[in-house]
Amino acid sequence: MRTAFFKTLEDLAEKDPRITFITGDLGFSVVETYARRFPKQFLNAGVAEANMTGVAVGLALSGKIVFTYSIGNFPTLRCLEQIRNDACYHRANVNVVSVGGGLSYGALGSSHHATEDLAIFRVLPEMTVVAPSDPVESALATRAIVQHPGPCFLRLGKAGEPTLHDPAVSFTLGKSIRIRDGADVTLIGTGPIVATCLQAADRLAEKGLSTRVISMHTLKPLDREAILMAAQETSAILTVEEHSEIGGLGGAVAEVLAQSDGPRVPFRIVGLPDRFCRVVGNHDYLKQISGLTVQDIVREAGRLIGQKV
Repeated sequence: MRTAFFKTLEDLAEKDPRITFITGDLGFSVVETYARRFPKQFLNAGVAEANMTGVAVGLALSGKIVFTYSIGNFPTLRCLEQIRNDACYHRANVNVVSVGGGLSYGALGSSHHATEDLAIFRVLPEMTVVAPSDPVESALATRAIVQHPGPCFLRLGKAGEPTLHDPAVSFTLGKSIRIRDGADVTLIGTGPIVATCLQAADRLAEKGLSTRVISMHTLKPLDREAILMAAQETSAILTVEEHSEIGGLGGAVAEVLAQSDGPRVPFRIVGLPDRFCRVVGNHDYLKQISGLTVQDIVREAGRLIGQKV
């Protein structure tokens, strides 16, 4: 996913000299090619994320399309005040890119776990929030936010995510992608955890259950139509995210369902518990102990529709 982002950004930067990439002294296994090709469109701001954001806003207000980049919480929560007061307030064309969403940087601990970012960025005025599920969505999202005026947040996985889509898939900010259709239960995921949702759908199919799978790659603006359609056409909705169960995708979907006049379907959120992860382990292990496995999703889906699976 990270590689797809950089490859796409290089293609775009070659055609548009306004595109500028600023790193907080991170990414030096993938950023070198871009830096060599476009030295006048690249800046290493050092380990100074607040300054990085301030510089980005200044460049954006002078006509540039700016990407800031770092891992986990560093380009987001560490410089949240500058993002809110400088980028969002001025509707600056600053695209904040965080690589390693969720528990991706597992063994490095909670300081490197990005588990509250979707909730926080979703509430910022003027901010568009995007969390692609695979390399195809990552590339298409990069192209889309270059065309989108105003601040954006792009939350990427770390590396090695499987490809879920055909490269020709239609991608529009604010419009989800229905990857699989079904009538019994809908799984709505955001980010790389969508791949786990598809595996869970396969497992549910073995139990005779038809499962709709939606990639909600844009959390803001949210695809309300897809959510309400799922409530009308399927028997239950389960949201899945590698993020706190508070305020992220699940909270956004719950807001839509609670404020609609449509049918009231059983609904549940599968996300990270409301606590810091104080266990050391790799990414897969931390997802396992946090309840984000295929079996966890299958079990919760079964509970929603009253079947033991």
